[in-house]
Amino acid sequence: MPYRIANMLLLGCALSAWGAAPAAAQPGAPRFELNVERAAGADDDKAYRITSSGTVAATPAAVWRILTDYEHLADYLPNLKSARIVSRNGDTVIVEQLGTARFLFFSQSIRLLVQVQERAPDQIDISLLDGDMKVYRATWQLSPVPGATGTRVVYRANIVPKFDVPGIVGTRVVHKDIARMMAAVLSRLDRPE
Repeated sequence: MPYRIANMLLLGCALSAWGAAPAAAQPGAPRFELNVERAAGADDDKAYRITSSGTVAATPAAVWRILTDYEHLADYLPNLKSARIVSRNGDTVIVEQLGTARFLFFSQSIRLLVQVQERAPDQIDISLLDGDMKVYRATWQLSPVPGATGTRVVYRANIVPKFDVPGIVGTRVVHKDIARMMAAVLSRLDRPE
């Protein structure tokens, strides 16, 4: 069952380890806010609305450089095997991501083809073209921290999986997965070299 697909969202990036404790709860892990809501989507699909934000010491330019280095996302995102640029036309990039979803004893390969619209220097919009989701729209927003060095990083996403995720368990699973993703992203952003 592809329950770990949310990690593929980083471009949502699209999109980490179901069932593990959120990395933010570990000593020294980056702190961030996270809200996951489940709502009825079109055709009674179960949609998830995700909002997460945190602050890193890196400058907005360094954060931008790391988040738009699509082919190196798998270096720090759990369960993302690869990400490759399929095409680029100015600020529009088509990226294919391959990963593995795991839940308990189940494992499944996951593929997403997304269109990334780069709105330099502070916004990255991602939308699904094809793959193992019905709906995937995400945005990364970057803003300098007033009066200090650093960047506020905000991630928002609306997703509808192609598979059924059961009730409150699904919300908890998505919450844990996005928490792991955000912890991995913010940890990577805190070491921009």
